[in-house]
Amino acid sequence: MARHGQKSAKPSGVAGAVRDEVDSDFSVQDAMARGYANTSALARMLVPRVAARTGGRAELEAVVTALKRLRANYPPVSREMGKVIGGSVLNLRTHVSKVSVEKTKRSLQAVSALLSSYQEEFIQVSESLSSVTLIFDRRVHREVKGALRGAEMLEQGDDYAAIIVQSPPEIISVAGCISEFYDQLARRHVNIEDTVSSYTDTIMVVKMKDVGRAFEALNSLIAEEQKRAQA
Repeated sequence: MARHGQKSAKPSGVAGAVRDEVDSDFSVQDAMARGYANTSALARMLVPRVAARTGGRAELEAVVTALKRLRANYPPVSREMGKVIGGSVLNLRTHVSKVSVEKTKRSLQAVSALLSSYQEEFIQVSESLSSVTLIFDRRVHREVKGALRGAEMLEQGDDYAAIIVQSPPEIISVAGCISEFYDQLARRHVNIEDTVSSYTDTIMVVKMKDVGRAFEALNSLIAEEQKRAQA
C-alpha cells in the first residue's frame, strides 16, 4: 500500500508491474520518499521481479524510467505532519492482557461495570459490530475474566505491551500522521495486534517479543522529525 497521496489510473505493462512492486515493499517506498534510493541499483533489483509479473523480459531502462515517474507518489513527510510527529511523546505499558468477547447486551454491561470499578487502572476498550475488545494491565486479568464469565470468548492473551503515542491536538486535522506510526512498525515486520485511537492518543498493542523493535522504530521517527524541525 502506498504511503501518501492519491493515484491516477493504474498503468499496464512494465510501468504497472513496477508500481505493484513498489506498492508492496515498504522499505522501497521509504527509500524513495526520503531520497536515498539509488534508482539504477533499485531498478536492477526489480528487473527480474517485474519480468515475472509481466511474463516477459523487462528492460533496465524501462524500469528506471518507471521508478523516476513514481517518485512523486511517495512524498516525504509534510511540514505539518512532521510537526505533529516531532511533538509526540511515547509511553510504554508492558505486561498487558487482551480479551475479546462477543458483543451482547450482557457483555457491554459487564464492560461498563469494569470501567467504573477500575478507573485507576489501564483499560482500553474497542467495539466492533460483533465483538468487544479490552486491553488492560495483566494484574487485573483474573478480575476482568471473572466479570466477563458467561460471555462468548473470542480471543485472549497476556503476553502483550501497549505503546501509547501522545500527540499534539493538531493530529486530529493533519492527515497521515497515524499511518506514519503504523508504517514504521510494518517496515520492521512488527505485527500490531490491536490498536485504539482516542483524541490525541494512538495506542498500538504488540507482542512482548516485538516491543523493543517497535519502540525503537517509533522513537527514531519522532527524533528524526525533531531534528528536521531544528535544521
